[in-house]
Amino acid sequence: MNSHRKSLGEGFRDGVPIGLGYLAVSFSLGVAAKQAGLTAVQGFFASLLNNASAGEYAGFTVIAAAGTYFEIFLMTLIANARYLLMSCALSQKFAPGTPLIHRILIGYDVTDELFGITIARPGILDPYYTYGAILIAAPCWAGGTALGIIAGNILPVRVVSALSVALFGMFLAIIVPPSRDNRVVGGFVLAGFVCSFLAGKLPLISSLSGGTRTIILTVLLAGLAAYFFPVKDEEEVQDAAQ
Repeated sequence: MNSHRKSLGEGFRDGVPIGLGYLAVSFSLGVAAKQAGLTAVQGFFASLLNNASAGEYAGFTVIAAAGTYFEIFLMTLIANARYLLMSCALSQKFAPGTPLIHRILIGYDVTDELFGITIARPGILDPYYTYGAILIAAPCWAGGTALGIIAGNILPVRVVSALSVALFGMFLAIIVPPSRDNRVVGGFVLAGFVCSFLAGKLPLISSLSGGTRTIILTVLLAGLAAYFFPVKDEEEVQDAAQ
């Protein structure tokens, strides 16, 4: 029990800076949610149950475009697919006898940052460490979204419009570094911009909703990248070197 309490405290401590960062980013996400017509309560629970900026922004975009439930489901599934891999990686750190409930709860709130601090912990993973981080990170993320929606109802239209640019800045901060380091990634990012523009202009394709076009382009470009430029795992690289 004392070890769990210690792990919980350490997780809460490490989750504080993550929570503060989430509060700022999700505030801008709340502005996008407000533009999609969500109330503060709806935005709070949307963020509490779907802790992913890209997935939520994609979902809010589809909602704003009057997309169907299936489009929202498929769009958020694709945008959040990487968390399936992160969950699989974290499952390897659990002790063999760890109850299923702990695995489910940890999988519920796998985010890039929480995955980073959790996977970096040496030895067997104590679920209470991640719970501690979640206790501060998840409420900050959900609360920031609600505050963003409330501010969007109070602040002038020009200020709300300016704040909504913050999300695009966040996404640029995510894609620019790997694009500079890897020409393949940079090429496909550029191709994504071009294809997105053309899809909005070409006959038939342009008649589809924005959410559907995004899904099609995401699957198509990701499939081409995986087929022509597969990422080799460490064992293959070592075998090739020998």
